[in-house]
Amino acid sequence: MPADTEQEMAATHITVPAFAGTRDGVRHFFGTRHRPGDVASLTTSKRQIVVSVKQVHGTDALVLDRPVAEGETFAGGWDALVTDQTDVLLTVRTADCVPVLVHDPVQRVVAAIHAGWRGAVAGIVPRTLAVMARRFGSDPGSLRVGIGPSAGPCCYEVDEPVLGRLREDFGDWRTVVQETGRGKAILDLRALVRRQVQAVGVEEEGIRTVNVCTICYPDLFYSYRREGAVRGTMVSGIMLSRRVATR
Repeated sequence: MPADTEQEMAATHITVPAFAGTRDGVRHFFGTRHRPGDVASLTTSKRQIVVSVKQVHGTDALVLDRPVAEGETFAGGWDALVTDQTDVLLTVRTADCVPVLVHDPVQRVVAAIHAGWRGAVAGIVPRTLAVMARRFGSDPGSLRVGIGPSAGPCCYEVDEPVLGRLREDFGDWRTVVQETGRGKAILDLRALVRRQVQAVGVEEEGIRTVNVCTICYPDLFYSYRREGAVRGTMVSGIMLSRRVATR
C-alpha cells in the first residue's frame, strides 16, 4: 500500500505523522470503512465539538471563527470547513472523492475539504486556501496539506463531460489524465489537487499524499464507483488541540 510519506495505519483510520501530529498542536485522521463514524475515539479532548455539514459537490467553505456550541448545525451546503478554534473537529465524508486536510502551523488554522471531480476541477482546494489567507492571514508557503485515499489513477476512468470541464478549467489537464480511448481517460484526482496547491504557492515538502485507491481495497474503503451505490462513507477529520510541551 504505497504512500509518498510515512503513515500509520489502524483498523479505523490512517494518520500521516509527517503531515501533522500532536506535538504540532493538531490531530488528524483519514477514515476507513471500519467504524467510520467513531470520530470521538480518535481524539483525547473531552471538550471537543464535532462539525459535520451537508456536502453538495460545490466550492463554498464554511468559516468557523468563533466558539461552536455542542449540537450546533449549519444550514446550506458546504464542501470545505475552516477554523481557528481549538477542540473543533472538522470532518468530511468521502467514498472515492478526495479528503484534503490543511494545517497552518503559523496562524493556527485548519481546514477539511471534500473534493470530488466536480469540486476539484472547479478549484475547491485553492479556493479554500484563499479563504484561509483572506480571513486568517495564512501564507500558502507555510501550509501543510494532507491528501487522503481516493479513487486512484489505476481505476478512475472518466468520460467527455468530465474531460470537457477539466480542459476548460485546468490548463495543465494533460498532466493529470491518461487517455484510454475516444472521449475517455483515466483521471488522477490526487495529482490534480497536488498541482493546484503547488500552483498557489504551497511548498512541495509541505504536501503529503496517501497514495491508496479506494476502489482497489474493498476491505478498507467504501467506493461508489466499485459498488454502484452509496453503501457507506469514510469520515476524515482535523482538529486544533493544545500543543504538547517539549524540553
